[in-house]
Amino acid sequence: MKRHITTTINGNPVEFLCEIEQTMLDVLRDELHLTGTKEGCGSGDCGACSITVNGRLVCACLMLGVEAQGQSVDTIEGMANGEHLHVLQQKFLEHAALQCGICTPGMLVAAKSLLESNPDPTEEQVRFGLAGNLCRCTGYNKIVEAVLAAAVELRRA
Repeated sequence: MKRHITTTINGNPVEFLCEIEQTMLDVLRDELHLTGTKEGCGSGDCGACSITVNGRLVCACLMLGVEAQGQSVDTIEGMANGEHLHVLQQKFLEHAALQCGICTPGMLVAAKSLLESNPDPTEEQVRFGLAGNLCRCTGYNKIVEAVLAAAVELRRA
């Protein structure tokens, strides 16, 4: 039996129907057609499906869609402001901090969450903050450099 869920996604009120066993990742991708959030492992180990729920970083593959009832959910689709990229997105491009793209949305969401709680992180804090997000292509250095550069720019703004 499908459940009627009312929530907020990326600042917009949203209603959807989902099965009680359906993950938030499946709801986002299959029901709401927000395909930026990626599935990497399906077990919460890779961070590719990172979203924030009420400001808390979570793996969408470990959250049930019914748990979104009354919550505020933010996904990668909510980062850019129309055609204007978020500073983190721009820095990822400038620092070549992406390759295949599977981990990138989750990395960006996790980095944004990190910078919202710690606007002036050290390299070690960035590495620790992104430790739940795996990348098999870049080696992490460019990602860390991009996050640190974004932190500097965000502090200036």
